[in-house]
Amino acid sequence: MDDLDRRLIAKLRHDARAPVADLAKALGVARGTITNRMARLERDGVITGYTVRLRPDSAPDEICAWTSLAVEGNQHRVIRALLGEPGVAALHDTNGRWDLLAELRVGSLAELSTVLERIRGIEGISASETSVHLQTLRG
Repeated sequence: MDDLDRRLIAKLRHDARAPVADLAKALGVARGTITNRMARLERDGVITGYTVRLRPDSAPDEICAWTSLAVEGNQHRVIRALLGEPGVAALHDTNGRWDLLAELRVGSLAELSTVLERIRGIEGISASETSVHLQTLRG
């Protein structure tokens, strides 16, 4: 990846639906250059998909929780299992006491309990600590 790729990715992070013409103009290159770059980044697995970000208050009944996880053994196997868990909205590799941080999004406390039970049952997870998100004070 070069500087143009990094600047393009930054623009896409801000607005993944930005028209190619707008991206090209903002980055000072031809539309074909942007189209080719995006195709290459997708083909090479750098860009793996596009997503929708919701306003925090757009799903008021949704429960958000953060689960810190300690992993023993094959972390890649644990990561694959967590990425297949529907309740895991995001997964982060961390340092310090915990190895992974999972953002959970569920519809109820009962569903949160079920998701946590499935996560704690994944082979290789040795400890976990979960905090329920009450409110965002600064976004």
